[in-house]
Amino acid sequence: MTAAELSWYHPSALGPPGCSIGCFEEELPISASELRINEDIRVREVRLIGPDGQNVGVVSTQEALRIAQQAGLDLVEVAPNVEPPVCRVLDYGKFLYEKAKKDREARKAQTRIEIKEIRLRPKTSDHHRSFKLRDARRWLTEGKKVRVRIRFRGREITYPEIAMDDLRGIAAELADVASIEQAPSMEGRTMLMTLAPGKAKVA
Repeated sequence: MTAAELSWYHPSALGPPGCSIGCFEEELPISASELRINEDIRVREVRLIGPDGQNVGVVSTQEALRIAQQAGLDLVEVAPNVEPPVCRVLDYGKFLYEKAKKDREARKAQTRIEIKEIRLRPKTSDHHRSFKLRDARRWLTEGKKVRVRIRFRGREITYPEIAMDDLRGIAAELADVASIEQAPSMEGRTMLMTLAPGKAKVA
C-alpha cells in the first residue's frame, strides 16, 4: 500500500456506497497513537472503507472485522469523532512503517543547515586570511555552510579580478572539505561565494 493510499479523508466528504476514494475531498491527519484497531473498536456499526479504497458503506462492526480478517488485514478507526465512526481495512504494521518513514523524511527536510560568514578585503593580509580560513574549515567540518564575502572600498571595485582570484584560491585551499555551492558573484560593493560541506569533485 502506497503513502497515497494511506491518506485519510474527512467523512463529510463520503459519497454513497460504491464511491471510490476519489470522492473524498478533505484530508484529515491522524496520529497513529490515537487510532483504535480491530477488537478495540467497540461501537456497534461503522462506515467502512474497504481494502481497495472503496466506500463500502455503513456496516456492523462485526461485519467490518470479518471483512478485514478475510483480507488478512486490520480494521482501523480513522475518524472516531463522527456518527458512525469511519474505519478502514489496511495493513496496520505497514501503515506504521510508512508513517514513520514519512515523518523521518519530513523532519530531515525541515533541518536547516547553519550558514557562517567570513569577511575579507581584496588586500587582506596573509596572516589575517589564514585565521579566517581556519574558522571556515572548522565550520565546514561541523557540517555548516560558509559564505565568503569580499568587500570593496573606493576604487577597489574597479579591480574585481583580484577578489575573484582570492575566492578561487580559498575554494582551492578548502577543496578537501568543501565544494562550491554558489560561484563567486557581485552583490553591490561585495563579491560573494558560498561553500558547502563535502569534498569538491575532481573534474
